[in-house]
Amino acid sequence: MVPELAVTDFAASWAFYVEAIGFKVRIRRENPDFAYLCYGQVQLMIEQVHEGGWLTAEMAYPLGRGINLQIDVPDIETLYSRLLRLSTPLFRPLRENCYDTGERVECQKEFLVQDPDGYLLRFCQPVG
Repeated sequence: MVPELAVTDFAASWAFYVEAIGFKVRIRRENPDFAYLCYGQVQLMIEQVHEGGWLTAEMAYPLGRGINLQIDVPDIETLYSRLLRLSTPLFRPLRENCYDTGERVECQKEFLVQDPDGYLLRFCQPVG
């Protein structure tokens, strides 16, 4: 699954995903602004909100209410430190959480941030 996020300020979203987090650009188009981005195995798309887009209702901040996108990263400490240095507001700071999978308990380090439109991103790395 590759989510496509409708964004209200493409330049701000670009700065967040590409410059701050470090997503790589696979595809970049204009009119409307669009980018297909990759971070390791994770892929997502961002597109400037525009007339004729695939919006099903009026957009209101925060966008993406009720979901969070879990993004597995190989070095969560480095990413977390970089975002702190850039004064990125945290939705939830770095901590270790454990989840019962039914067969065993899986633990991971995780933190959550919101992108400029309020989409909630949960970065995580397995522990042990």
